[in-house]
Amino acid sequence: MNEVIQNMVDRRSIRSFGSRQIDDSDLDDILTAGMYAPNGKGAQSAKIVVIQDRETISQLSAMNAKILGADTDPFYGAPTVLVVLADKSVNTYIEDGALVIGNLMNAAHSLGIDSIWVHRAKEEFAGSEGKALLEKWGIDGDYAGVGHCCLGYRNCEYPEASPRKKDYVIKV
Repeated sequence: MNEVIQNMVDRRSIRSFGSRQIDDSDLDDILTAGMYAPNGKGAQSAKIVVIQDRETISQLSAMNAKILGADTDPFYGAPTVLVVLADKSVNTYIEDGALVIGNLMNAAHSLGIDSIWVHRAKEEFAGSEGKALLEKWGIDGDYAGVGHCCLGYRNCEYPEASPRKKDYVIKV
């Protein structure tokens, strides 16, 4: 199996991060991979917001936990949170944003950085608090939250892969 495919097979979602921040050069490489994700008609509908300050991460975590109906940290202590948004005027905005997050997670793993995709960004940025954050960040337009890519170094054992279901692939 080639190195790229093996990287994708080996990547796991991590649910406990240490506090060590990722290096700027690694972050730049990860962001480049996200920017080159496939997208519908080349529209590049996605935006990636990089958040590394604890105050903003805590605010987003609280918003996300409220939607989840929990009082825990849905970002698992990750020191970097990449919020992926996409322009709703592009009919492939959800798919575009999802591919960005996939590229971000696979690129991070290739650099020895752990990740997890956390949902509920759609609900976060549809509400008034989320819209206020978008305005504060200078993001104009009709953007939807697609997801959060949380990055850092794990503070737990590396999880085993779940067995793949038998009918995952159907060849016709």
